[in-house]
Amino acid sequence: MKLVKYHSSEGGDRVGLLQDDHVLPLDLTGGQYRTLTDILEADDPAAVVELLADFQARKLPLGEVRLLAPMDRHEVWAAGVTYIRSRKARMDESASAAAFYDKVYEAPRPELFLKATPHRVAGPDQPVRVRRDSQWTVPEPELALVLNSRLNLVGFTIGNDMSARDIEGENPLYLPQAKTYSQCCGLGPCITLRDFMPPREQVTIRMGIVRKLHLVYEGSISADQMARSYTDLIGWLARENTFPEGVILLTGTGIVPPDDFALQAGDTISISIDGIGTLANPVVCG
Repeated sequence: MKLVKYHSSEGGDRVGLLQDDHVLPLDLTGGQYRTLTDILEADDPAAVVELLADFQARKLPLGEVRLLAPMDRHEVWAAGVTYIRSRKARMDESASAAAFYDKVYEAPRPELFLKATPHRVAGPDQPVRVRRDSQWTVPEPELALVLNSRLNLVGFTIGNDMSARDIEGENPLYLPQAKTYSQCCGLGPCITLRDFMPPREQVTIRMGIVRKLHLVYEGSISADQMARSYTDLIGWLARENTFPEGVILLTGTGIVPPDDFALQAGDTISISIDGIGTLANPVVCG
């Protein structure tokens, strides 16, 4: 069961149920369920979706709607150095900080940071951005956990953690500038509710980058290569923190382009994750 937020010329911004290449509108015109957040806060979101599905409405072809980032007022947080490949890449970025990245991969406490607020997030087919002061920015494809205000795992989506590796490599204290800026995060195309997601060992994350109609990079990794469990990451995020609107947690990446690769304006990043779908974003610079 996959939920989307979408915009249509007929009804403005709405919530729907994604069924293959169509969207079935949900009726949020009355009662206690008026937003995507309201549905995710329910004890049984799937049952609520069944209740709200407007089976009398016309199914909307995806070509007639514009999919939006599947979030309301959620914060987006991220975990780092959760895959062995990411550990090596972060160590290569900054020789002076290599020992710290090595330690955090093994340490009980994970690296967690605030990635984006809603106005910094790009939805499907919306542009993500390379900072004007970065010469070496790469995408980081990540499985994202969707949590309600009680920090219960209610679903999954796809995240693109845009990262200015040169800025972070200059000094690890520049991490917020390397990670958090306008259009720094892609999310979408939908939320797959928890009980409809394949087991982690059956989930593969894939990324391709197209430049001038040519595939210039591709990579893949199994989600079970992640060194930490979902429960572990959620537990640390919940320490001394609250999220009244819920939160989306990116779980780290194991797909890292080579050191001589940097995104350029006009590139298109496509990230596919089994059980969810494909998130595509064009790249703009400056």
